[in-house]
Order: sequence, then structure tokens, then C-alpha cells
Amino acid sequence: MDRRNFLTGTGIACIMAMSRTNRAFAQPTRKEIFIGGRKVTVVDIHAHCLFQEVAPIIQNTSMADADLGNNLVLGPHRIEALNKRGIDIAALSVNRFWWYAANPQQARDIVRINDEGLAEWCALYPDRFVALSSPALQFPSLAAEQLDYAVNELGHRGACIGGHARGEVPSSTKYDPFWAKAEQLGVPVFMHPDGSKNIIQPNVLDGTGGLGNVIGNPLETTLFLSRMIFDGTLDRFPSLKVCAAHGG
Repeated sequence: MDRRNFLTGTGIACIMAMSRTNRAFAQPTRKEIFIGGRKVTVVDIHAHCLFQEVAPIIQNTSMADADLGNNLVLGPHRIEALNKRGIDIAALSVNRFWWYAANPQQARDIVRINDEGLAEWCALYPDRFVALSSPALQFPSLAAEQLDYAVNELGHRGACIGGHARGEVPSSTKYDPFWAKAEQLGVPVFMHPDGSKNIIQPNVLDGTGGLGNVIGNPLETTLFLSRMIFDGTLDRFPSLKVCAAHGG
């Protein structure tokens, strides 16, 4: 199988894994999606959220300016949004990855709050939401430990990572403990970029046009997937399941 087919196939496998046993409950206001006359199950693997409970941990640290605004806090409006868009199941993940700047103890505390918060929310609506852990990738062995806990103890369906950790694409052997754990568990890893901040000089994509999203995100995704191929990560872990956001 060539690289293109491999990456396409694993992306599809990720989505199917997210919805493998879920049946969404019927609601009168819920939009239904049909393809070829048949109703299909729609899974959104790209569903952001956050937990403001991490705020005390990052107060008076370099992470204090992290965006913890209300727009991504989970609440009943998320169910309404799913119904309006015809989405049956959303795979929730915490993104932006500002905790990649954390020290080991901070990283443990932040990721645990996020992962346990996700587990609690998904337990309330098990037919509508599943969770992806967002481990502290800057510490690969810790990230492996966090992913194991999230999957085996909390019931998470996979992991979500950034396209780089402190400017470094996670494709070298340094990150093998994390990739080995993901392969061992058989869960997908969803990569979400952050505007190519590891590639492009500061402020270059600022201003009108949303260039950080239009140009920066696909570029970061392209670099991530390229490094995963050419640095041999996909050869070292041939059963790895990777799904990357924002094209590339």
C-alpha cells in the first residue's frame, strides 16, 4: 500500500473507530443526513472544547495567557449544535496545546483535569460524544502513560496532539514511547495544527483573511505528515492510525 492510500485509509479507520458502537438517540428536532437515499451516521472528529478548571494551575506562569474563554466550554448548546448540523457523534478534544510549555507536574495536573472532564461529559451523553486525550507530548513517556490511563481507565477513544511540541515535529525516535503506546492500544491519533507557528516567522500571517487558518494550518499539517513519513515514524510503527486536520 502506498503512502497516500495508507494515510487516507487510516483517516477513515479513525472515524469508524470513533463510532463503532454508538447509536444516537432520536430527537424530534434532530436533522438527519441521507446519502443515496440511505440515512448515514455522521461523526465529527474535529470538535474543540476546553475546561476552565485548569486556570488555577497556570496562574502566574508562562501559560497564564491561554485562551480559556466561554465559547468552547461544554454545555447543553453543544447538543443543540449537533442536532442542527445533523451530527450524530462528536469526538471531543482539547486543543491549542499551550500545556506543551508546562513542567512535568503541571502537565500531569492539566491533562488529568482535561481527560477526566471529558470522561464525565461523555458519560452524561454516551450516544453523542466520545473523547480524545490530549497528552503532554513534550514528555513522550509521560504522554504514553497519560494515553494509557485515558483509554484503559476513562474510556477515551484515542489521542489528540499538535503538529509540533515546542517547535519540534514529533517524528524523531525521541517520541517513540508515545507512538508505541498509541500503536499498542490500537487507537487513532488526531493531529491538529496551530497556524505553523513552528515554521513561519511571528506576525507574518496576521491581519485580514484568516491566513493562519487558510495557509498556516495546512502547511503545518503538510510538514507533520511529511516528517512522519521521511523520518521513518510510520515505518517504525506500521500499524499506527493517524488522522490530520486542515488538509495538507
